[in-house]
Amino acid sequence: MSSEDIDSTQAPLVEHLIELRQRLIRAIFGFAIFFVVGFYFADEIFNFLLLPYEWAIGDSTQLKLIFISPQEFFFTQLKIGMFVGLFMGFPLIATQIYKFVAPGLYKNEKEAFRPYLIATPILFAAGGALVFFFILPVAMKFFASFEWTGESDLRASITLLPSVAQYLSLVMTLILAFGICFQLPVILTLLGRVGLISSVQLRSGRKYAVVGVVAIAAVFTPPDPFSQLGLAIPMCLLYEAAIYAVQAVEKKRAADEAAREAELNA
Repeated sequence: MSSEDIDSTQAPLVEHLIELRQRLIRAIFGFAIFFVVGFYFADEIFNFLLLPYEWAIGDSTQLKLIFISPQEFFFTQLKIGMFVGLFMGFPLIATQIYKFVAPGLYKNEKEAFRPYLIATPILFAAGGALVFFFILPVAMKFFASFEWTGESDLRASITLLPSVAQYLSLVMTLILAFGICFQLPVILTLLGRVGLISSVQLRSGRKYAVVGVVAIAAVFTPPDPFSQLGLAIPMCLLYEAAIYAVQAVEKKRAADEAAREAELNA
C-alpha cells in the first residue's frame, strides 16, 4: 500500500475524531450550562420536590427535614444541579449523538430513528410525572404511618425526620427507575426493527413479562402495594403497546419487501 493510500484511509478517521470531539464538547457545554442553572436554583427546585411530602402529611407546618453533616445540604444542591444538567441536557446530548451517526445512515434509517428521539424524553417525563404526582405521595404517606405519636400508649415518640440527602436520593432513584422502565416500548420496538424479536414472541411471552414486571416493581419501588402497582400496571400497558408497535414495524417491513420484489420483477 502506498503512502497516498495510507493517508487517504487516515484522513477520514481524523475527521471523524475531530467531529466526535466537537460533539462531545457541545454536549458537555450544554450539560455544564444546565448544571449551573440547576445549582443556582437548587433551593427552589428542592422546595418544589418537597410537594409530594407535603401532600402526604397534609400539613405544611409539619414539614421538617434535617441534615446530619455540615456538608450534606451543599452536596445535595450539587446533586440537584447534576440531575437538572442530565435531565434538561439530554435532548442536546441525544441530538449530538444523532448528528454524529446520521451521516452513516441511509435516508430511511434516519426517518426510522427520529421517532425514538422524540419518544424517549416523552416516556421518561411520563414516568417522572407518575412518580411525582402519585408514587411519592403514597410512599411518603406509607412511611409516615409508622410514626409513634405521644398520644399512644407506647413508651417513646418516634417522628419521621428524613434528611435532605435521603429524601433527594429517594426522589431521584424513583424518577430514574420509572423513567428507564418507561423506555420499554422504545427498547422492544428497536429490537423488533432489527429482527431480534417478533410480535408473536412478545405475545407468547406475555405471562413471563408480567412476572418480570412485578419483580422489577418490587425492587424499584417502596414496599407498599400501591407504589408497586403504580409501576407494574403502566409497564404492563406499555408492554402491550410495544406488541402493537412491533407488529406495525413488521407490517411495514413486509410491505417494503413486497414493493422491492415488485420492482425487481417489473
